[in-house]
Amino acid sequence: AGMVRSGYPQPFAAGVVCNAGTLGILIPPSIVMVVYGAATETSVGALFMAGVVPGISLGILLMIAIYIVARIKNYPRQPRASATEVMAAARDSIWGLALIFIILGGIYGGVFTPTEAAAVAAVYAFLVAVFVYRDIGFRQVPDVLIDAAKVTIMLMFIIVNALLFAHVLTTERIPQMIAEQIIAWDMQAWQFLIDVNILLLIAGMFMEPTGIILILAPILFPIAMQLGIDPVHLGIIMVVNLEIGMVTPPIGLNLFVTAGITKMTIGQVVRAASPWLILLLAFLVVITYFPAISLWLPQLLG
Repeated sequence: AGMVRSGYPQPFAAGVVCNAGTLGILIPPSIVMVVYGAATETSVGALFMAGVVPGISLGILLMIAIYIVARIKNYPRQPRASATEVMAAARDSIWGLALIFIILGGIYGGVFTPTEAAAVAAVYAFLVAVFVYRDIGFRQVPDVLIDAAKVTIMLMFIIVNALLFAHVLTTERIPQMIAEQIIAWDMQAWQFLIDVNILLLIAGMFMEPTGIILILAPILFPIAMQLGIDPVHLGIIMVVNLEIGMVTPPIGLNLFVTAGITKMTIGQVVRAASPWLILLLAFLVVITYFPAISLWLPQLLG
């Protein structure tokens, strides 16, 4: 709404927000990465660090594309903020930004686990929202808790069924059999990753990220290990695919959220988001075949 009030066309604003909204699951802290770490016993800390460079890179890529389009179409510009305004905004936002440092600092400092970090973050967010920013009052707290409970119940239902599915897969040795067949076909790692991307892109059209991770990670992970693919790299590939799934019809979550907020139809939102989707797909190819982008920082930090 703010972009439209500033003079930007609604389709442009919707497309930008819809696609930029996917960055949340790639830049740490990320719930999807925690779920992948739990499903594959991969270090969540390493996954968080692996998401930093790709996340920032994708953000910069989107900014450059937005800048080029805005210059070509001569969209309105906001006046440059003064140093005083920047400092004032930084001072106002410090309480919210501190949440990131509490979560990451606590995990990497060994103070608490990722699960405990979620509880600490929830308590901190409650205190800041109610007593510092006063975005919500005490009367609204029960409604927030009820909404949180609804989301938790939905996720727990998905997780329970996905874990049952994973248990059946394990007991029936299905991932191992698939891995043995792929190796018998003499499939190379780069060929396997093409199949992984196609599978995840299709799954992302119909399911939400947590369910996809819990169902497909137990299948794909053992095969990737057999082919010598780094588990952290595989995790980042999966997360980028799930980002794309959030803006891919027919069941892309961000499409429905954007349509609900802007009052546009799903078809209109899809058309607005499509040009940016091409950028995300190109980024996926780069992330898939240049593992150093994901692995450089975790390897540097040991």
